[in-house]
Amino acid sequence: MNRNSLQMVLSAWLVCFSAGLLQAGPARNPIIWADVPDVAVIRVGDTYYMSSTTMHMSPGLPIMKSKNLVNWTLVGYAYDRLVENDAMNLENGKSAYGAGSWASSLRYHNGTYYASTFSSTSGRTHIYTTQDIEKGPWKEISFAPSLHDHSLFFDDDGRVYMVYGGGDIRLAELKSDLSGLKEGGFHDIIIKNASAVAGPNIGLPAEGSQLLKVHGKYYLMNITWPRGGMRTQIIHRADKITGPYEGKVILQDRGIAQGCLIDTPEGRWYAVLFEDNGAVGRSPWVVPVQWVDGWPVLGTNGKAPDVLDIEDSGEGLSNLVCSDEFDRAPGEPLPLAWQWNHNPDNRFWSIGVRKGHLRLTTGRIDSSVLQVRNMLTQRTFGPVCSAGTKLDTANMKDGDCAGLIALQKRYGFVGVKMEQGAKTIVMVSAQSDNPQTMETVPLQQDIVYLRIDCDFRKRTDKAYFYYSLDGTTWTRIGSVLQMAYTLPHFMGYRFGLFNWAAQTPGGFVDFDYFRISPQLME
Repeated sequence: MNRNSLQMVLSAWLVCFSAGLLQAGPARNPIIWADVPDVAVIRVGDTYYMSSTTMHMSPGLPIMKSKNLVNWTLVGYAYDRLVENDAMNLENGKSAYGAGSWASSLRYHNGTYYASTFSSTSGRTHIYTTQDIEKGPWKEISFAPSLHDHSLFFDDDGRVYMVYGGGDIRLAELKSDLSGLKEGGFHDIIIKNASAVAGPNIGLPAEGSQLLKVHGKYYLMNITWPRGGMRTQIIHRADKITGPYEGKVILQDRGIAQGCLIDTPEGRWYAVLFEDNGAVGRSPWVVPVQWVDGWPVLGTNGKAPDVLDIEDSGEGLSNLVCSDEFDRAPGEPLPLAWQWNHNPDNRFWSIGVRKGHLRLTTGRIDSSVLQVRNMLTQRTFGPVCSAGTKLDTANMKDGDCAGLIALQKRYGFVGVKMEQGAKTIVMVSAQSDNPQTMETVPLQQDIVYLRIDCDFRKRTDKAYFYYSLDGTTWTRIGSVLQMAYTLPHFMGYRFGLFNWAAQTPGGFVDFDYFRISPQLME
């Protein structure tokens, strides 16, 4: 590819994905080919809002909006930092990988929006409130204990509850100000062994509660996982919130499960769920719902459709991913697509100190790239994607390593390492769980271009690593990374920009841009 054609490809992605780049037509599942798990959806008027899980990322608890359930735009996050402790701050050898905050609940009640979550990292249940879900600000209430996979629920009689738990599903009444469990309030098991409706041989007990009330009945959505089977969607219903409940399996298809039921202004019903989608992560699906004899019936003949009866507006991933030229003044906010890996240390990063650049300065010595603070990340996405950056290494110190990573437990990165005053381009792979340097190339200049291509087609899940000395001619380096979704990180792969000191803090690098494309550049 010559310079002009490369610049044309890159310049097309200087802004977030927009409507003019994809043709409209019937929507297809997954509605977002990226990691957007544990979805909770509400409708306020003709607008839908969705929360999801980003765990150890900061800011966290993303909030999205849509007019049609398939085209979603990020509008903000419920919190900037979940908690200040060693795990979320990547200090003293601790981390929150696979933890942070998990499945959230989203509610609108009497003019206030509520986004709640729970965390083993903080040991607490967190409730965030705002009058304006799109602009904030959000206020936090938190209390112990941490209520697992809860569903916040405001009942018609003014009482407020959380349904939560795994296996045995419990109902806990909250204080009216939501500041904790109500003393003397209801707190008991309402469904014992909720997985029983899916059979006796269960691996993952019922969890992922989402409660709603339809025509005077209470409906509780949960998932379970029969051994040797797949993630399965179950539902229980009752005339009273305290039970008794009767249940059944309502979807067992390709592991598409965990989420909620939602109605449209026209009175149609859908389920918004997710599917394990290989290394890219857990991707949301929309499934049509019909009501039969007071039960929701999902899909057609027990199958979730690949093609929906909803028009796709052609917006693609909207602003869930975004190129960035780093051309803002100091103090201006990052695009919403960016999240830090754990809590950042704001003393050691900047945009605009050098005009048009992101500067990452090392503030301490680390033993692993996975312990590095101030790694700036975005989702990878399918079916294919490519991310590239231009890196100025002039101010690195011995022992420093900086570059572009495909982040998960089995990560891979391409970057520049400095040792004894000499720089090399390196490709490092942790595919075997033990990071290995797969190739090194001497670097005689300060500027280098780095790129990672990801192929998620048909669960191929391969990442390819490249460098360039002039931004035009690209050379593949190292090995192909066989990406794998691992439970210790519990998150789809992300692109990340990092700078890491192994000997002396204080070195810095400047990233000129971060550019993404939904096409592979070769």
